[in-house]
Amino acid sequence: MQQHNGVAVDSAGAISRYFAKANLPTQQETLGEIVTEILSDGRNLNRKSLCTKLLKRLEKAAGPEEEKHYNALIGLLFESRESTASTER
Repeated sequence: MQQHNGVAVDSAGAISRYFAKANLPTQQETLGEIVTEILSDGRNLNRKSLCTKLLKRLEKAAGPEEEKHYNALIGLLFESRESTASTER
């Protein structure tokens, strides 16, 4: 073990704990996967296609954390639309 300011540091353990906490993909990774799926299917990329894919993934979510992840992404789709609509008024 290494010493840092007189305190033992278990870097392998710290790295392991970090990755254990980060078991869900980031929002960017998830959106990237979905965009790739949509474009690979030859479909148009728009809010409706993104929302449809997110809703399908939400239905198949393995647990509450995954549900929260997809709900946050769905919220982003509608949040940006509402802020755009309010600036157009």
